[in-house]
Amino acid sequence: MFIRSVLAALVVAALAVVSNAAAGQLQQVTNFGSNPTNVGMFLYRPPSVKATPDLIVAVHYCSGTAQAYFSGTQYANLADQYGFIVIYPNAPDSGGCWDVHTNATLTHNVGGDSLGIASMIRYAIANYKVPSNRVFVTGTSSGAMMTNVLAGAYPDLFVAGAAFAGVPYGCFAGPDMWNSACAQGTITKTAQQWGDLVRSGYPGYTGPRPKMQIWQGTLDTTLNYHNFAEGIKQWTNVFGYSTTPVSTQQNSPLSGWTRSTYGPNFQAISAAGVDHNIPVQANDVLAWFGIPGSSGGTPTTTPPTTTPPTTTNPPGAQQTHWGQCGGVGWTGPTACVPPYTCVAANAYYSQCL
Repeated sequence: MFIRSVLAALVVAALAVVSNAAAGQLQQVTNFGSNPTNVGMFLYRPPSVKATPDLIVAVHYCSGTAQAYFSGTQYANLADQYGFIVIYPNAPDSGGCWDVHTNATLTHNVGGDSLGIASMIRYAIANYKVPSNRVFVTGTSSGAMMTNVLAGAYPDLFVAGAAFAGVPYGCFAGPDMWNSACAQGTITKTAQQWGDLVRSGYPGYTGPRPKMQIWQGTLDTTLNYHNFAEGIKQWTNVFGYSTTPVSTQQNSPLSGWTRSTYGPNFQAISAAGVDHNIPVQANDVLAWFGIPGSSGGTPTTTPPTTTPPTTTNPPGAQQTHWGQCGGVGWTGPTACVPPYTCVAANAYYSQCL
């Protein structure tokens, strides 16, 4: 329990410097389908949502909430820019952690928290004109674990996933919510064994798998960095790739971070000197997802550039009060509407205040 509390505190600290200034607010949705564990569904629809919008499922960390992840990440602000919608699931566990350990949640359409989230996606496809081939999932810490679970148990629902500081699919399997052996990095399997776990999540499934991106800091001891290497073994096996990357980019997307690409469907980004408190790179995630209009544009097999994109705004473009106006990789307006000025919170985020 102490470790879980530390995990939560670290992630809260990582997100506390980010203030989400999305134009709208979260809307709670009920009666969206099979939901055996009573996962909460919270929806963000931007004022200028596209007619057939992409959908991102953004999954919070342990002790977090849908509202905290809405306020602490940039996905809603980016939704305002690019017209997609975001679902923020809310964990039913009293500690705010996700069920990533039971056989039910690890298995397609059986139960657990994962089935509740899958029902949200099916509801959004049926009611919000979301194309079934434009659904993505991302999360941090416990939410990153759930990202891996959903990619394994519901590969039919997702195009791509991005997991920040998680563990491999099935690593937390067992009777308890918290798995110390996995968290401490003492579980080691072969690539085949890890891949078989993913394939067991949906027995008999032969369709395409969502492309995956995993992120972790080298100093992560809350969910030990050993899990990063195990995750690489898992997803390279799923996609039939070698565990040797086909390309490696230094200082991508930030100084000291290394992006390894193993094929068009899998990337692993290692953040040197970073602990469990890894900053979410939302713009990079959108690029990986291929959200139309974002810095990533249409999905491509070419890895992103190591140089942060330059701003290409129309002359005189200005950000509104509370909006983002700078930070590593930021491509939006860098000037604020009067009388507000652009104030840097950290290297990754500046805001009009």
